[in-house]
Amino acid sequence: MSVVDNLKTFGRARLSFASDADIDEFVTVLEQYERGDLTPDQWRAFRLLRGTYGQRQAEDAQMLRVKVPQGVLTTDQLEALADVGGRYSRGFGHITTRQNIQFHFVKLHDAELAMRRLAEVGLTTREACGNSVRNITTCPYAGVAADERFDVTPYAEALTRYLLRHPLSSTLPRKFKVAFEGCATDHIATGVNDLGFRAVVGPDGGRGFRVCAGGGTAIMTASAGLLHEFLPASEILRVAEAVLRVFKRLGDYEHKQRNRMKFLIKTLGWTRWREEYDRELTACRLRGQVPTLEIDPPAVESRPEWVKDAAPVLGDIATRVAAGRISGPGLTPTIVPILQSSDEAYARWRVTNVRPQKQFGYAMAMATVPLGDLSSDQMRVIGELARAYGDGTIRVTADQDLVFRWISTCDVRQLYRRLAAAGLGLAEAGTIADVTSCPGAETCRLAVTQSRGLGRLLEDHLRARPDLIAAADGARIKISGCPNGCGLHHIATIGFQGSVRRLGSRAVPQYFVMVGGGVHDRGATFGRLAAKIPARRMPEVVERLIDLYATDRTPGETATVFFGRVEIDVVKRRLADLERLTPGDAVPMDFIDLGESTDFVPEVMDGECSA
Repeated sequence: MSVVDNLKTFGRARLSFASDADIDEFVTVLEQYERGDLTPDQWRAFRLLRGTYGQRQAEDAQMLRVKVPQGVLTTDQLEALADVGGRYSRGFGHITTRQNIQFHFVKLHDAELAMRRLAEVGLTTREACGNSVRNITTCPYAGVAADERFDVTPYAEALTRYLLRHPLSSTLPRKFKVAFEGCATDHIATGVNDLGFRAVVGPDGGRGFRVCAGGGTAIMTASAGLLHEFLPASEILRVAEAVLRVFKRLGDYEHKQRNRMKFLIKTLGWTRWREEYDRELTACRLRGQVPTLEIDPPAVESRPEWVKDAAPVLGDIATRVAAGRISGPGLTPTIVPILQSSDEAYARWRVTNVRPQKQFGYAMAMATVPLGDLSSDQMRVIGELARAYGDGTIRVTADQDLVFRWISTCDVRQLYRRLAAAGLGLAEAGTIADVTSCPGAETCRLAVTQSRGLGRLLEDHLRARPDLIAAADGARIKISGCPNGCGLHHIATIGFQGSVRRLGSRAVPQYFVMVGGGVHDRGATFGRLAAKIPARRMPEVVERLIDLYATDRTPGETATVFFGRVEIDVVKRRLADLERLTPGDAVPMDFIDLGESTDFVPEVMDGECSA
């Protein structure tokens, strides 16, 4: 599946996922729409399947979503993404919780130009949005993690290639999400996907997967149900096709708020749905319509053997990222190059952002990316650092961060110094200060609140209070601007869901506070509603929740376990006074959403998540 001998990309490149024919068709159909030959609904359905999503802004503003299969990016691809961000967007891109890269405020007629630049390096926007099989996500540590059963990346890539442009992939009732995990810890949240694959090694040493189906969040949370305890790896194409056939044949095409596969399973019941699946799987096997997957990749990645590039100079990195063009509207990345990083800062970064690989002498290093925003110049620097210190690739995480792999333990300090010079030297990856957020009402038509504004407020507040970070013991914060949960707030230790409160004739931005969500070996648990609190009180909410954990935990109990078992009434009492807001005690800032400067006027528009 991989281009093993391509020296230009250090043997980590893959064959292209792009198609020039897709882009030519996009241009043709756009022309038909502009001539009036297509209705707006027909055009919307088409462009969504090509990754072009209308923003809430009335003017010509599109979100362009780029699929990053398995979260793997080469240095050439980073360069192309940087070009797209600089030429056609705001000078930066946004990492999503499904390992995509999004660009906002792209003009419709620039979408073609962006797509062609991306296609040059094998990237596509095909089926990144709409009623399709979305980007197939994969554990970012696959191939190098100490506790993995085997490297799932080649299997996830094989399924990506099989389903990309497949006749089923763009004719579904609703979006369909797939994830692969090879580690004992589920880093990619397979339990909230329509189809989740967990690596398993059989008694005879054969590779296979524990397969679950029907997971999801949003307005009906569901942990995926067990489909196969052990499925031979060769059968994954057949299983995926069988599930998709059932979904296409029996799914609800009329009610987009309840037409994910989890609703179909609930309507039919697991037993009936499983019967339909077994029937389709038998047909896939007997008729020979779907092949077995005949690959035998190594269980782990091979060590890079090439001569690496010289590392960029610290001063040059700082100059480039500081001079880069970044523009609004909306929140923009705050880039603070640091040329003289302290020993103390490095020591903290090494504790939170570096972990050993299974391959002796090498480490993985994480670049913490606040709000998931990367400037074009930072993208280019990341590519250069991956060539100088790593294997010429980086991996995108579901926490909106980046992972460098194959870093010699002797080079970790030098990599850190250059990340700091690029404004990417923040520690606290994987801690409560590493906040995850969806784009929110800055651009999304469905969002109620400015979730990115809250994300920035909480990150800044927590980073100024290292005592809170230490006391939180690995708790995670995730924020969504609406119930759909693109920020994955349902499976956070502390989750925030944007909402609105009426106070007389005025609107107050508020958040549902949810506690106790998380993923585990057998699926997912979902946060319980503890309070509905005005947006600007969220730092106090976090402080109180951390204090509750610190005082009521049992010895050795993690924050995830604590908030999963604590009585919800205990949490409610701790937050009750923060819920109260009357016209007499409201202050002017209560009526202004975070990240905004004018009064909060919520406007939820028709969404474009489905066509």
